[in-house]
Amino acid sequence: MSKLGTLGARLHHGEVGYDFVKNRKIWYGISILITITAILGLAVRGLHMGIEFQGGAVFTTPKNMSVSVAQAEGYAEDASGHDAIVQQLGDGSMRIQVAGIDTGASDKIKDTLAEDLKLDSEQINAELVGPSWGEQIANKAWQGLGIFMFLVVIYLAIAFEWRMALAAFVALIHDITITVGIYALVGFEVTPGTVIGLLTILGYSLYDTVVVFDSLKEQTKDITKQTRWTYSEIANRSINSTLVRSVNTTVVALLPVAGLLFIGGGVLGAGMLNDISLSLFVGLAAGAYSSIFIATPLVADLKEREPAMKSLKKRVLAKRAQGTATGETRETPVTGEDHGDESEDAAPAVVGPRDQSATRARGRGRPSGKRR
Repeated sequence: MSKLGTLGARLHHGEVGYDFVKNRKIWYGISILITITAILGLAVRGLHMGIEFQGGAVFTTPKNMSVSVAQAEGYAEDASGHDAIVQQLGDGSMRIQVAGIDTGASDKIKDTLAEDLKLDSEQINAELVGPSWGEQIANKAWQGLGIFMFLVVIYLAIAFEWRMALAAFVALIHDITITVGIYALVGFEVTPGTVIGLLTILGYSLYDTVVVFDSLKEQTKDITKQTRWTYSEIANRSINSTLVRSVNTTVVALLPVAGLLFIGGGVLGAGMLNDISLSLFVGLAAGAYSSIFIATPLVADLKEREPAMKSLKKRVLAKRAQGTATGETRETPVTGEDHGDESEDAAPAVVGPRDQSATRARGRGRPSGKRR
């Protein structure tokens, strides 16, 4: 078995572990800092909406252009009087986007670009894009997001409990905010591909959270009938037992997305791949983080406020203090296995010689043979 597999088995059986729940205030602070940065990025820089949401024209040049992207951008801005976005595609052609122009202006910009680029006007392909299509996509995306959130909260509240549903909802908002904020800070264009990526990451973000919640639900059955572990300690054991699975799933998902982002978008110049892959990459990473560091510790915080869990914590601490005073040894909360009160309160094993019955002892030492 590989070292990673061995570590996963030891984490699953509670032989090793890291106390995620105990350090939850650190993770909360990191998340709040990242979220504030994302919100400030949205407020200051704003989202760079694509031409599909603003309307305008898209000009595509022939292959193997000799001008640079900066030169083509300058030509387009001089010809249109608007900001232009120029992308160099993998075959050497250029895609020039100019927002906020109509059909008449498009024809004039096309002729001016052809003259500046030393091309024939027929060699440049021009397409007009209306803003209504992007608005429809955005409206449908918001509707889908709202329906998804509602169904997720209802399902988790029924399958688990309302505290887990609330924690999962907070984790989803956390992931979406960070992803959108990264888009604002990086300056990537928001296109329908971005919307598709944002909706896709919701399922990935929820997957790891539900896996941990399922383990937590299983391990907290009849929790008040034992006095070995508090709810927070069992929640921490649930995170550790599924940690390697979550990491493996996230890494396997991130590798092809990273290929799309850095090779497909960065090297080959496929603009749509950039739009989708950046949202997927950031969303997957944020989802893995929130499921481990945010969702489950938040559930533990909410559960520890219950009177039953407060009473359980007092009993657990009192029993540990009693065991420390009497010199008893026990397993630590992070590494021990939870066998309930049966193993803890069972009678000690017999270590001395067993008492023999009278009938068996009566014949001992008697010589064999006839009596004389």
